[in-house]
Amino acid sequence: MDNEKIKQILLDIQDSKLDFTVIQTGKDSKRVNGLYKPDTHEILLHNKNFKTDNQLIYTAVHEYTHHLITEKTLAVSGSNAPLNAKVHNQAFWAKFNELIKIAENKGYYVIGIENSPELEKLTEEIRKNYLEKNGNLMMEFGKLLAKAHELCEQANIRYEDYVDRVLCLPRNSARDIAKLGIVPVNPALGYDNMKLVAGIRKPEDRNAAEQQLMNGTSPVSVREMMKRNNAASRTDDPKVKLEKEKSRLEKTIAQLQQRLEYVEDALGNI
Repeated sequence: MDNEKIKQILLDIQDSKLDFTVIQTGKDSKRVNGLYKPDTHEILLHNKNFKTDNQLIYTAVHEYTHHLITEKTLAVSGSNAPLNAKVHNQAFWAKFNELIKIAENKGYYVIGIENSPELEKLTEEIRKNYLEKNGNLMMEFGKLLAKAHELCEQANIRYEDYVDRVLCLPRNSARDIAKLGIVPVNPALGYDNMKLVAGIRKPEDRNAAEQQLMNGTSPVSVREMMKRNNAASRTDDPKVKLEKEKSRLEKTIAQLQQRLEYVEDALGNI
C-alpha cells in the first residue's frame, strides 16, 4: 500500500482541511510504530514493523488522530498555540476509538478475532469466567458492605474506622463497591465498567452507557460521551461562563498571593 492510498483512506475516514503527508520510513523501530510531527504535519509509519496492511492502517489512524486534534487546536487557539502531539489523554483515545470504528465500518480495518478460533474461545472464557463472575462477586460484596454499615451503626461503631482498620480497605474502594450493591448494573460488564456505570446519576444515562459498553464501545469513549453530555446540559450563557472563570481566577490569585507572602517571609528570616 503506497503513501497516497493511505492518505486517501484517512481522509475518507474523516476529512481534514489541514494538509498532511504520509511517509512510510522503510524502517523498523523497537520504540514506536509511527509518529506525528505537528510542526510539519507529517505522519511517519515504520512500515517494517507491520506484517499486514491491517496493522499499518491501525497505526495510521492512531497518528491521524493526532493530526485531527492538532487541526482542532489550531482552529480554536490560532497558529501560536503550543502543540504537543504526544498527548494520549481521554479525549485522544475517545477520538481514536471513534475513527477506528469508522475504519471498521468502511472495511479498511478489522480486528480479526474470528481468524483465531483459539483466541475466540479464550475471549469467551475471559468474559464468562472472569469478567462476569467478578462482576457478580463485587455486587455481592457491595451488599455485604451495606449490611456491615448498618450493623456498625447499630453497634455505635464508626463505619469509617471499621473500613480503615478492620477490613483495611481504601475508603474510595469501599464506597465504589458498596454502590454496586445498590445500583443495578449488568455484571457482564466486569467490575471496572460496572463502577463506571454505577457512578452515573440518571437511570436513563446509566442504561445508555451500559448499552454502549455491551455493544463494544470502549470505556474511555463512554467516559468522553458522559463528559460531553454533562457539558451540553450546562448553560451556554456567556455571562455565566465568564463569572465562573472570574471566580476561578480570583481563587488562583488568592492562593498565589498567599504563597508569595509565605516565600517573602521565609526569605526575610534567612
